Amino acid sequence: MANRQDSNIKVFSTAGTEGKSLPLPDDFSPRPLGQEPPDPDQESPNEIDTGVAHSARIWNYWLGGKDNYAVDREIGDQFREVFPDIVDISRSSRAFLARAVQYLAGEAGIRQFLDIGTGLPTVDNTHEVAQRVAPDSRIVYVDNDPLVLAHARALLVSTPEGSTEYIDADLRDPEKILVAAQNTLDLTQPVALMLMNILGHIPDAEVRPIVSHLLDALPLGSYLAIADGTNVIRGKEFDEAIAIWNDAGSTPYFLRKPEQISRFLDGLELVEPGVVSCPLWRPEPGGLDIGHEVDEFCAVGRKP
Repeated sequence: MANRQDSNIKVFSTAGTEGKSLPLPDDFSPRPLGQEPPDPDQESPNEIDTGVAHSARIWNYWLGGKDNYAVDREIGDQFREVFPDIVDISRSSRAFLARAVQYLAGEAGIRQFLDIGTGLPTVDNTHEVAQRVAPDSRIVYVDNDPLVLAHARALLVSTPEGSTEYIDADLRDPEKILVAAQNTLDLTQPVALMLMNILGHIPDAEVRPIVSHLLDALPLGSYLAIADGTNVIRGKEFDEAIAIWNDAGSTPYFLRKPEQISRFLDGLELVEPGVVSCPLWRPEPGGLDIGHEVDEFCAVGRKP
């Protein structure tokens, strides 16, 4: 999520267009330091602050993407020097998202997804995974970064049977998100709420009412899928790296214990195996295998 809040919500629809997939490189090979991405949004280029590191762009850098700037790579490299596991975390988190969506669209039969804090498009975005399983799936993405917005216009493309929309909004205003989401989603029918690596940007006292507000608005049979950073595997190094992140002026991040993450799912029926490190959540044969647990815990829960 961007470190700004928008007073107006903007919705961009790609309903009824052919799906696309973005390749993720096998090796970590980010854009060279001196090479900048082209201006992605000619309508409002001044909105993109290339002088301040941004979480979505740094995450994109760790994933091996090219949609980032020198300031993002500088902070990303400083972070990796202190905490090399961050690349494994970013990739295992992305792999969990794909497995969770595949479960939700397949075994759970969910056809509606609300993905908040989606970040920059990469491989196996929520709509791509869901619509491979069920082409009529409807997906609403929410973020408030102008760079993400520009890419969403071009790349978050739906199947003809389904729908994909993007809402320019901040997680801290859940009611506006819910109102805008109703343009695409039927909130009387089950919805999968996706909160991937976003809740850590908001302190406990503020974030818990937000999650409760969103879940309370969704009907029985809805799901919450969540993943966020912890400090129980290599806590000291991760804490030091997070201090670098926060000191850089990017949106602050707050690491949580797994039991704190589990509280977001209070009152929900946990899908097995419960709250675990991302590589341990229903790993697939032949899928991403980093060989160890990481400080990114995840879970999926159903609203009974």
